[in-house]
Amino acid sequence: MRLPVPASTSHGPAAPGSMGDVRRSNLSLVLGAIAGAPRGAFPTRAQVSAATGLTKASVSSMVMDLLDAGLVREVGLNARGERGRPGVGLDLNTMRAVMGMEVNVDYIAAGVMDLSGTVVFLEVRERDNRGNQPEPVLEALAVLAAKARSNAGERGVEILGGGLAVPGLVGPGGTGILSAPNLGWTDVHLDLGALLPEAPLAVALFNEANAAALAELRHRPGSDSDFLFVSGEVGVGGGLVLGGELFTGPAGHAGEVGHVVVDPGGTLCSCGGTGCLETIAGQDAITAAAGVEGAGESRSAAMRGLLGALAAGDARAIAAVERAGKYLGIALASTARVVDIGSVVLGGHFAVLDQWLRAPLLRSLSTYAPGKLAPENVVTSAVGEEGALLGAAGSVLRSLVDAPHLLQR
Repeated sequence: MRLPVPASTSHGPAAPGSMGDVRRSNLSLVLGAIAGAPRGAFPTRAQVSAATGLTKASVSSMVMDLLDAGLVREVGLNARGERGRPGVGLDLNTMRAVMGMEVNVDYIAAGVMDLSGTVVFLEVRERDNRGNQPEPVLEALAVLAAKARSNAGERGVEILGGGLAVPGLVGPGGTGILSAPNLGWTDVHLDLGALLPEAPLAVALFNEANAAALAELRHRPGSDSDFLFVSGEVGVGGGLVLGGELFTGPAGHAGEVGHVVVDPGGTLCSCGGTGCLETIAGQDAITAAAGVEGAGESRSAAMRGLLGALAAGDARAIAAVERAGKYLGIALASTARVVDIGSVVLGGHFAVLDQWLRAPLLRSLSTYAPGKLAPENVVTSAVGEEGALLGAAGSVLRSLVDAPHLLQR
């Protein structure tokens, strides 16, 4: 996957402003042109000049800055589209990378993504984080991050920064977690600097469903730019994409479909509300209702038990999953009417259980929002269970394209 070019780098040269602002904007424009080139194209300075509208002299100067910052590299001669003598091709420097990390209820994960968007290391470790204080969880993640950094370093790859995805509401500016009820965390400040102490850039904090939604957006070129990503884990999260951009609302909490009320007389939710979708369609709720072996254990053990029961035709397991699909459809019907989304992407256990929950989900959509979401527009995740980690890393890459000057010496 090539690093996607953010909208802010897809226009012409910067408008007049301070000299520093103009240069920073145009530096981003040049890097965006290199990042957005098709794989193997390796544009020359002249081609970057033509693509951006900047003079060849300006492009040459900025390419020198990007080379010094270690963000791009020269890759030999490129004769395609060139008049006369071939120019030197430019590419993103794959010896530089960022790290995506995730903390969830029963696992931690870390992965390394080079500047081209290629994942070069990924490890997931099962770990029961429920009820644990943030400090030991972050310490365990720091150990895993150190392993990932060491693995990259053995191949000469430098980690520039990272992103951490968490299953909770992130505070303004990504400074901490306001609430992560399934972890038992409220108003938590995280020492993110301890995760990548030697990286030149700070670690950014993301809501896991929002991060996964961004990963879906980047892995579905040309697809519907308005969709809701629904994350199925122990909890149920949502990431809302409108017009090709993540929409989080003024407080950053839009898309929380897991806490849409679908059963007013139902069960108390971990968020403090009653009858939320999560109380019926969260993984713990499904496995408990199914009465399968592995319920209450690790996520993978619970899912293995549930899938085994479903494959065996266990009536209780089938009823539990179909009920989850029904109420998921009710929540999506309400969301589709309010937000006018074009499609829904199912992730986590919703994707794994798709063949059993799809029919009741679609019946609910047809009953409560007829014509709003066509069956073919309810799809499963393109990025799999690592979507949040990939989205966190990809967002950091996008930030580098937006602001490459942060790495200038």
